[in-house]
Amino acid sequence: MFRFAHPEFLYGLYIVPVIAAALLYSIRVRNKSIEKFAEKPMHRVLLGSFSRTTALFRSVIISLAIASLLLAAADPQIGTRIENVKQTGIDIYILLDVSLSMQAQDIKPSRLEKAKFEISNLIQKLHGDRIGLIVFAGEPFVQFPLTTDYSAANLFLSAADVGTVPEQGTAIAAAINLAVRSFSYSAATQKVIVVFTDGEDHEGNLSDAIANAKKNNIIIYTIGLGSPNGVPIPVYNDQGQQTGFKQDRDGHTVLSKLDETALTEIASGTGGQYLRGANDRDELDVIYNDLSKIRKTEFGEKRVTDYEDRFYYFLAPAILLLLIDFLMTERKSRLFEMIGKKLHLSVEAEGGK
Repeated sequence: MFRFAHPEFLYGLYIVPVIAAALLYSIRVRNKSIEKFAEKPMHRVLLGSFSRTTALFRSVIISLAIASLLLAAADPQIGTRIENVKQTGIDIYILLDVSLSMQAQDIKPSRLEKAKFEISNLIQKLHGDRIGLIVFAGEPFVQFPLTTDYSAANLFLSAADVGTVPEQGTAIAAAINLAVRSFSYSAATQKVIVVFTDGEDHEGNLSDAIANAKKNNIIIYTIGLGSPNGVPIPVYNDQGQQTGFKQDRDGHTVLSKLDETALTEIASGTGGQYLRGANDRDELDVIYNDLSKIRKTEFGEKRVTDYEDRFYYFLAPAILLLLIDFLMTERKSRLFEMIGKKLHLSVEAEGGK
């Protein structure tokens, strides 16, 4: 199998003919200027050992060197071995609260940004485990399903914001039930849910959601973000500037309070653990240490192709061509003059037919 690791460099090959044409044009302009300056019998006297043929060959060498460098930069690769690699790990669904209360700044820079930072750190530590993300406010949505593509996971995580879910609220129970439905039960992997929220559940039915998770042997960890005493919720305009704090219908400032009782109930009911978020601690480190102790289960195989780099097939000729160009002068060379004459004679012969 053959491929280019960085095919975007191949677009540069489009400029090689342009460079070659520009070099040939400059030679043509110089030759015309020489012809205007003096008659042909004087060229040998004035120009001495200058060779037009050598100048032409230098243009060809430079063009070929640039093309070779571009092909080397594209990194041609050859696939030498295809094998099936067993995948083992656990399945983790992160439930991220994106309601307006997560904009509160009792945890810096905000509850939501703190949660996203910790989740990103967790993704970087995973090896073979599948991770998915569900965002929720008034209702839950799967931001991305279970995957081992951690780069894509980080990309989708960065896009999660308070505007991701249009309906406001905090439907923790609905988010847990969606995660339970979204797991794949074809493989007997250990399944874990990690909930990031301020715990203000507005929908109820938590006991049913806990029972549903427990029935499917799913462990739930909860991380509470915020202050039990309550803090105001900042409101921002379209330009991202804070315009004040959220108010109720009577004009009173709304305080968002952490509900640790509900989060403790969720975790203890499924064999998990409740942790309270803090500015100076990464709560997912504790959870990651627990997850590392869980027995990894094989959940499938993936086909892997090993590719070997072959960029030096083009880099070596490029360096050689540039070295030749560096050492070459535009003085007359018997070899180039001989090649030039043969090419000239062959063109004349073809034209006479």
